[in-house]
Amino acid sequence: MKSIVWLASYPKSGNTWLRMFLANYLLHTTEPMPLAKAHQLVLGDAMPETYAIIARRPVDPNDEAAILALRPAVLRAIVANKADINLVKTHNRNAALKGRDLIPAAYTRLALYVVRNPLDLVISYANHYGIAVGAAARAIGAPSNRVNPGPANVTQYLGSWSDHVTGWTRTRKFPVCTLRYEDMIADPQKTFSTVLKRMRVPLDGARLDRAIEFSSFDQLRSQEDDHGFIEKSRHAERFFRTGQAGLWREQLAPDIVRLICERHGKVMRRFGYLER
Repeated sequence: MKSIVWLASYPKSGNTWLRMFLANYLLHTTEPMPLAKAHQLVLGDAMPETYAIIARRPVDPNDEAAILALRPAVLRAIVANKADINLVKTHNRNAALKGRDLIPAAYTRLALYVVRNPLDLVISYANHYGIAVGAAARAIGAPSNRVNPGPANVTQYLGSWSDHVTGWTRTRKFPVCTLRYEDMIADPQKTFSTVLKRMRVPLDGARLDRAIEFSSFDQLRSQEDDHGFIEKSRHAERFFRTGQAGLWREQLAPDIVRLICERHGKVMRRFGYLER
């Protein structure tokens, strides 16, 4: 059954914001949904606990072959609940690995894909993973880039930013609704209305405005300040840093800008991040 709606993005592109908006809207909350409860509505494809449930035994997140072998069963178990829609967050590429599709079309109803200017993304990426911005710029340009496994996640196969964006937004295997992070900031009403329409969820104006307010950057940052956030990296002071676009103009050195534009210029132009 094609019930999975992927919430997909390269890391630090706005995936959590999209997830919290949907949680507040779909659950029709009358007060902001706590960050810690987002998992009640949106599953993740990188949680070791899920693989252990399917395997019926503890699994080693570092055992890449075993995790990949279990992944199809994990996704089958999600769609087996017969829900009309299953929201699943992923940072994986839409690609095949060792003969297996990481994102099987057979289970996919729709993908909501968030793309962000890599010149801004790289700053947040460096902060989140505790590396220099130059190292982050090289990482997001590497076809082998991945999020390494750990106690809280199995391996996530990213590839380069350009390959990731292209793999998701140019696929013909299933429908994709592409969202620019910058548009989410500039006009959240229009952008999130588009999300709901593509999901075929009835649109209610007052409910939309409330969900946008409850998932605003200031609200999420305040929640993190008060209660923490499990997804915050141990390398970073906070998960929600600025929630702005265009800071690269003040914060990136010219050589880093040049490197990113050289490696990703074609895709950046496609999404309006560089002049044609």
